[in-house]
Amino acid sequence: MAKKLFPDGTEIVPFYVRAIRSGSMVFVSGTTSLDSKGRVQGKNAAEQTIVTMRKIESALKKAGCRLADLTQLTIFVTDIRDMGAVSKALGKALKGSVVTSTLVAVSALAVPGLLVEIESRGVVDG
Repeated sequence: MAKKLFPDGTEIVPFYVRAIRSGSMVFVSGTTSLDSKGRVQGKNAAEQTIVTMRKIESALKKAGCRLADLTQLTIFVTDIRDMGAVSKALGKALKGSVVTSTLVAVSALAVPGLLVEIESRGVVDG
């Protein structure tokens, strides 16, 4: 099955792209709150989650998907104590949608100051 690629300009290695659609499935790479110049946006985990979800929403849209079409999130946080704030921010971003999710605490993310990274999967109807 052919894959459709949806880069967003943040790709730094040849094998990486923000989103891929294969059939009805859409896969969005691990996404953070970094802006186009590599600067961390958001002072805390909740703010970073909101920025990250906006970027995920944009990637999904390019692939013909919506936040309501998400089926799975994998959330990486650098401090497990941020779980409540991240969950609350995700609830606001998802606007009542329900997804399966996994939250993992990690020692660090790729850029100092990043507190949250989220990868996601969705299914497009039709």
